[in-house]
Amino acid sequence: MIIKKAEFIISNSDYRKCPQDGKREYAFIGRSNVGKSSLINMLTNRKGLAMTSSTPGKTMLINHFLINDEWYLVDLPGYGYARRGKEGREKLRKIIEDYVLERDAMANLFVLVDSRHEPQKIDLEFMEWLGEHGVPFAIVFTKADKLGSGRLQLNIDGYKEKLSETWEELPPVFVTSSGKGQGREELLDYIEHINQML
Repeated sequence: MIIKKAEFIISNSDYRKCPQDGKREYAFIGRSNVGKSSLINMLTNRKGLAMTSSTPGKTMLINHFLINDEWYLVDLPGYGYARRGKEGREKLRKIIEDYVLERDAMANLFVLVDSRHEPQKIDLEFMEWLGEHGVPFAIVFTKADKLGSGRLQLNIDGYKEKLSETWEELPPVFVTSSGKGQGREELLDYIEHINQML
């Protein structure tokens, strides 16, 4: 897939106010500081499309970007940012859960995981929750260029092993590096594949 056009459309905190034009949506979510904005900018080839920040937890809203006038790339708030405070965390949890469970236009959720770490409880619990609710998702390992290939494979295998304890079939897995453009074609091809099937 070639991305010729990518434009920001709308931000809001309520899934009911998201675009109602029937176009498919592909949402991206992950823990704070997982490299979500960098990945979105890499996928779209637009440096400043999604705002990157060294401060975790910057994305507080559902952000819609229209791609090639055909489908939406959706930037969701990060989960599990401890310094938000109980009320703030609860508000974010509601925004995320409402969108993920109620948004009919969402064709797939991409769960971003920092490949530098061993399996994290919060990521595994989130994936379990998605599985329990039948939400279609894929795992995207980010920052693959930040560690050696042996360590990278160990961490990825660790996630697969943990998930295999409760899952019969594992979701698709992608390995990416925003700095090097790794995984870009694979992700876009996967989105195109889903678009053609729907």
